[in-house]
Amino acid sequence: MLLTDRVALITGAGRGIGAAIARRFAAEGAVAICADIKPEWVGEVAEDIRSAGGRSEALAFDVADKAQVDAAVDDIAKRHDRLDVLINNAGITRDNLSLRMSEEEWDSVIRVNLRGTWIPSQAVIRPMRKRRWGRIVNTSSVASLGNPGQVNYSTTKAGVIGLTRTLALELAKSGINVNCVAPGAIMTPMFEAVAEETRAKYIERIPLNRFGDPNDVANAHLFFCSSLADYITGQVLFVDGGISVGM
Repeated sequence: MLLTDRVALITGAGRGIGAAIARRFAAEGAVAICADIKPEWVGEVAEDIRSAGGRSEALAFDVADKAQVDAAVDDIAKRHDRLDVLINNAGITRDNLSLRMSEEEWDSVIRVNLRGTWIPSQAVIRPMRKRRWGRIVNTSSVASLGNPGQVNYSTTKAGVIGLTRTLALELAKSGINVNCVAPGAIMTPMFEAVAEETRAKYIERIPLNRFGDPNDVANAHLFFCSSLADYITGQVLFVDGGISVGM
């Protein structure tokens, strides 16, 4: 097993990619701590993991609320005497063309996707530094390269890459590796809500000619958090079927 006894906090773990990461990590021996703003979602995921023989807990908090995040991280570190892995996966979309985008649409996405990546990252530094070992993996997107109608989302996902690289430089001497996964079109509940006509046009742009599965992304996170990636930090791995190659 690649993550035996590691304690991993996964945000946005209530469904989609986050839930897949939690299940994958638990199957590899980790204690998967599933976090989401929706307690009923993470409760179901954690219960499914335990029913399958894995170890999992469910926590509900707002990733952009510093007090809530700090309290959750402190509680995890005290109860487990460690916190080894942070997966910053929580994110939202509020799509609109730039001319029509409201301040609320802009601010809400910035708050969750960017602030909600920074706040948990800052919170885990001390417990990870204490053990001189840690893995932080952030979630960007192929949209970081630009995508019409997603100026708010694209901005946050480009910002996550800058955050990843800077944290990697700051934390390397503390034994903390920081990397980033940038998914493309992954078949999650969020993407399933996209009109079928739009999805049909999108798949024409994907060299591998299929949409991704949440497990494709979970595998990339697993790699970054395992000993296989001990000498890798500050990197961005696109899991997008090759679409970014032609952009």
